[in-house]
Amino acid sequence: MKVKILLGAIMMLTLLTTAYAQTPDKAKLDQFFDRLAEKNKAMGSLVIVKDGKVLYSRAIGYSQITDTVKKPLTVANRFRIGSITKMFTAAMILQLVDEGKLKLTDTLGKFLPEVPNANKITIAQILSHRSGIPNVGRQQNAQGNVNTTPLTREEHLALIVKARPDFEPDTKSGYSNSGYFILGLIIEKLTGKSYEAALQEKIARKIGLRDTYTATGNIDVNRNESITYFILPGGDWKQVPETHPSILFGAGAIISTPNDLATFIKSLFDDKIVSKESLELMKTMRDGEGSGMVTFEVGGKTFYGHTGGADNYGAWLMYLPEEKLAVAYTTNAKVYPVKDIVNGVVDIYYNKPFQIPTFESIAVSPELLDKYVGVYSMNGGPNKFTITREGTTLYARPPGAQTATPLEATAQDKFKIDNGTATGIVIEFDAANNKMTIKREGGERVFTKEN
Repeated sequence: MKVKILLGAIMMLTLLTTAYAQTPDKAKLDQFFDRLAEKNKAMGSLVIVKDGKVLYSRAIGYSQITDTVKKPLTVANRFRIGSITKMFTAAMILQLVDEGKLKLTDTLGKFLPEVPNANKITIAQILSHRSGIPNVGRQQNAQGNVNTTPLTREEHLALIVKARPDFEPDTKSGYSNSGYFILGLIIEKLTGKSYEAALQEKIARKIGLRDTYTATGNIDVNRNESITYFILPGGDWKQVPETHPSILFGAGAIISTPNDLATFIKSLFDDKIVSKESLELMKTMRDGEGSGMVTFEVGGKTFYGHTGGADNYGAWLMYLPEEKLAVAYTTNAKVYPVKDIVNGVVDIYYNKPFQIPTFESIAVSPELLDKYVGVYSMNGGPNKFTITREGTTLYARPPGAQTATPLEATAQDKFKIDNGTATGIVIEFDAANNKMTIKREGGERVFTKEN
């Protein structure tokens, strides 16, 4: 009887091990990324890591493009990771809690009493985006540029102090970059070190992250950092003006690589960075938000992690604890939605049906395209979209834009723009009534063609 039980246990263990011992279809993953590169639908770097072992890695596109140079991306290139920074910030705050230097119930009044509602807002509420602290920091300068001008800590804090709270603390959820800016200040105050020094001491050196640090200025190709681009009509890449990292700080200023990100999240779940109790707090979701962490339902499984992005760069990091599986993707040119890329990668990993997109447009005759050409506005207002034709391609130039964006036909009267989001932008024309409808995540707007 004991022998049967032992054999049964061994068989069960074998089945479980087999179920988790997933081997990705590397050829299909290569085909997918080859197609993305061939059609100029993405530039970036991917890694799939299981229990610390790299199963697949791939980089496509370029880290630097000039008139004379096209420097291919490699898996060693570093990327700005945007709001994945919040996971690092939350982890450092929770380390301070674990060390007894901070309490989750401490109010902001203990550190920054000048912030509105400071005596009502707790550290826990800031971590979970329930503080009501409004997003500030992207103020327009005299040249009309809201991103590239540096912002000192004092200037940024002054904007928060001046702003009106979005809601009373803990009454609802409201994603707040400014809340994580404040958490960055608290880290500096309690450690007596700069955010960067704290990051290196408390996380990077602790778990061996060699390519993770805080940005302080413009992207530096001499440090193997990847310049951000968007696609121009005709298929050329153009460099994107950079949001200055001082604006992002503890909410989004970290630079890293997919390999480092995969190491970070595995270490987090292996209790090498924060305590089990603190990790549970990070994982606990309320109104779709944890404490520096969110969940993703992908391929019928629940992953933990975060996404990030600004300008036209982005990143996606997620982890499946029961399989110790990490997927990390960083991009310096969002074109095809990042969510669709990651979903495709997971489907291929689990050998689920996945059709590699062809990215082939529907042909629309120049005669029909000419009916859509013109200037469109809403109720005669100042915000005007200009639609032009070049050969067999329509181009849209939004209000204030210096360049036009090519439209990809999905039907004779429907076109889309891949902008790196899950849905992109859809433009529908009604030539008979001189109407153009722009649909995007969050709603739609109807424009009328001017005579």
